Amino acid sequence: MNFPTTLDGLYINGQWSAGREHLRVINPATEALLTTVNGGDESAVNQAVAAATEAFKGWSKTTGAERGAILRNIANGVRNGREHLMKLQSSNNGKPQFEAGIDVDDVIATFEYYAELAEGLDAKLDSNVPLPSDDFSARLRREPCGVVGLIVPWNFPMVTTAWKLAPALAAGCCVVLKPSEVTPLPELELATIIAESGLPKGVFNLVCGTGLAVGAPLSADPRIAKVSFTGSNAVGVQVMQRAAETVKGVSLELGGKSSLLILEDADLDLAVELACGGGFFNAGQMCSATSRVLVADEIADEFLIRLKARAEKIRVADPFDPEVEMGALVNQAQYQRVLGHIDRGLSAGAKLICGGNRPADLPRGYFLQPTIFTEVPLDSALWCEEIFGPVICVRSFATEAEAIALANDSQFGLVASVVTRNAESADRVANALQAGLVWLNAPQVIFPQTAWGGYKQSSIGRELGPWGLAAFQEIKHVIRAL
Repeated sequence: MNFPTTLDGLYINGQWSAGREHLRVINPATEALLTTVNGGDESAVNQAVAAATEAFKGWSKTTGAERGAILRNIANGVRNGREHLMKLQSSNNGKPQFEAGIDVDDVIATFEYYAELAEGLDAKLDSNVPLPSDDFSARLRREPCGVVGLIVPWNFPMVTTAWKLAPALAAGCCVVLKPSEVTPLPELELATIIAESGLPKGVFNLVCGTGLAVGAPLSADPRIAKVSFTGSNAVGVQVMQRAAETVKGVSLELGGKSSLLILEDADLDLAVELACGGGFFNAGQMCSATSRVLVADEIADEFLIRLKARAEKIRVADPFDPEVEMGALVNQAQYQRVLGHIDRGLSAGAKLICGGNRPADLPRGYFLQPTIFTEVPLDSALWCEEIFGPVICVRSFATEAEAIALANDSQFGLVASVVTRNAESADRVANALQAGLVWLNAPQVIFPQTAWGGYKQSSIGRELGPWGLAAFQEIKHVIRAL
């Protein structure tokens, strides 16, 4: 794809403009410069929040039906631009085209789902609350919480944005969005689609920039009613600290160190595919990566043989290669970070089964072979910390109770997967796992109708489903003396 030398990185109050911060955008598959985005700083954040604050006066008074119609316009705009958006995803993020297609379809489904919820709000704007006294009546109102700041990461451009933006608009909130400075190109195109959807000016604003220049002042601005952040735990703590200065609402979607549990009676072919999907999809750059694979002793040797053979056949290639199965890591910093984890794992005594290096046929780009470790110490960073790369650690277990204990022994609790032919065992294990979402014999499918979020340090709050909408609403009760 060909790009202009520079792109405007600010969309504020219905107008595009260039900021003073120059963000270099790199193609991770070639290491070539795609373009430079001229992003913003604290002054741009101030302008965007001011525009959103003014727009909230009118947007918060619109009906759910009016908001739903605009959300459907956005969904249709994404659908019409699907092929172009897929190419932007792969060029900027490094993910294969088939993964980019899944992303774009997720964005469409999310906007359509929240359009439906928005259209249902009018009928239940005020609902009766039964009281134990005949001397009073009470009603419940759900109102938009105000101007919200949305801060999204680089691993799923547009997807994480849709998960936050669609319910925020459906609720009647106005928005200032900060996309990742690493992958701004798909987000800028999404913003163009939103700009043409009929949304009033100032309701949606976008400020590209770094966390320090944009994310920090956005989190601290007293006019922001709520901040919704997805990213690392370290940055999530900083966002929470900034937000605490003005006691605003915070939703955090953070890290994971999730497990795939393979019970004795599992279908091994299915288990291998789920292990590869859970560990190597998006080059392992996902908070839901099931990078800890726990397999029953009785089948561990055979499983590992099959897993190694399958991993070594995975085609790592340019995202636009029609036979690609895994693309590049997003940038040099992430590439070096994952290599560092691999080196430290080896130093800690872990046994490398396969991978761990750059593919021989790819001298350029941030490509890494699918990597599998065994004999990983339980106290090593490789076992305990989120790697965010195509690295799987395999460990066997003797009993179901041991497997559950190993899976739950983590500061995180985002997701888990279970493979077994026994439905009763599947439900029993799922109920015992400390995770917000458990897949049973299934790939990591995600629907807008089901919640996303986890236990412990993985999350504060939930996204998607009706919970995603509620995250941007305030609750008001009105009590009347009769």
